[in-house]
Amino acid sequence: MTTKAAFSPTEWQLVLEAPPTAGMIVLSASHGGMFRETFAISKAYVEARAQHGDSELLDEIVASKPRVERGKYHSPEELKDHGLDQIRDAVALIETKGTPQERDDYGRFVLTLANKVAAAHKEGGQNVSPAETEAIKEITEALGIAGS
Repeated sequence: MTTKAAFSPTEWQLVLEAPPTAGMIVLSASHGGMFRETFAISKAYVEARAQHGDSELLDEIVASKPRVERGKYHSPEELKDHGLDQIRDAVALIETKGTPQERDDYGRFVLTLANKVAAAHKEGGQNVSPAETEAIKEITEALGIAGS
């Protein structure tokens, strides 16, 4: 089992920031629902904590508070571009230092979080807006998960 100890502090920060960044990418894809969608990020962590023991690496990730550095990105486009790179880099790190199962678990967690954010607020009468659907597709591709 891979743990936090396998990563440098900078690498660990990257691994920790990628999931909430995915949520922020979805949140910024459409207008409205900021409070509900932000709450959905925290809820995804709480639900993942309830599954404690399935993956030691994921347990350590969800034990920390989800954070994205405010003011780091100056536009939704910059958030999306840098955030998708961050997700790719985090997955590559886990792929290098962890097991294939840990990589898959991490990818599923990030994608579940993104989907929860998208579904947290109806926009234009839809559960998930076309912009959110596109953001999730891009996150799925960044995670290296086949299909969307």
